[in-house]
Amino acid sequence: MILDLFFPNRCIRCNRIIEGDLLVCTICFQQIHFTHFDYFSDNSLKEKCKLLFPIEQAYGLMQFEQENLSRKIIHELKYRDREKTGKILAEWITERLEFKNMKPDLLVSVPLHPKKEKERGYNQLHLFTKTLSEFYNIPYDHDLLKRNHYSKAQALKDKKHRLETQNTFSLTKSISNQHVLLIDDVFTTGNTLSTIAWEILQKGNKVSVLVMAMDE
Repeated sequence: MILDLFFPNRCIRCNRIIEGDLLVCTICFQQIHFTHFDYFSDNSLKEKCKLLFPIEQAYGLMQFEQENLSRKIIHELKYRDREKTGKILAEWITERLEFKNMKPDLLVSVPLHPKKEKERGYNQLHLFTKTLSEFYNIPYDHDLLKRNHYSKAQALKDKKHRLETQNTFSLTKSISNQHVLLIDDVFTTGNTLSTIAWEILQKGNKVSVLVMAMDE
């Protein structure tokens, strides 16, 4: 309570004081460009993924446009030590996404290299994934995938280097006949998700994709 008094939570866009479990004020919330995708219908994210690997379904929460609020939200999550942002984003997902009777079998998030995770102090996708797991009652596995190489942030790479992801990821264990919901923060070229998907798409497994935001 003392911390709240002297260091109140503020909207990341307009700096208004807001409740401690919020990210933006109600006014700025209206400025977020949500996609309004239907998980069970074709959408632009699913069409992009189809060009790269066989996919069941795809869902993106926000549009990741230059200088818009979604970009700032993701930046807060990844680089400003605000891990709880992942929980808030997951709650926004649960208000919009229903799996009905076609839930995936397993939630798997894109891993960081251990060195990168140690530098950041957390994987920005872990709390997000855990929150979704608890809400939908779907198990998750943070250890299924391993990132084999340390690399700089995607945002700092040029397009050529973003495409160089061969042998970047590997499975740490064998899975079969599972429908895996693959989770990432931002869909850009799709090459990271494609590399992982082809690792998973063996032994009868299927892949769907969920991202916090997608870059047009």
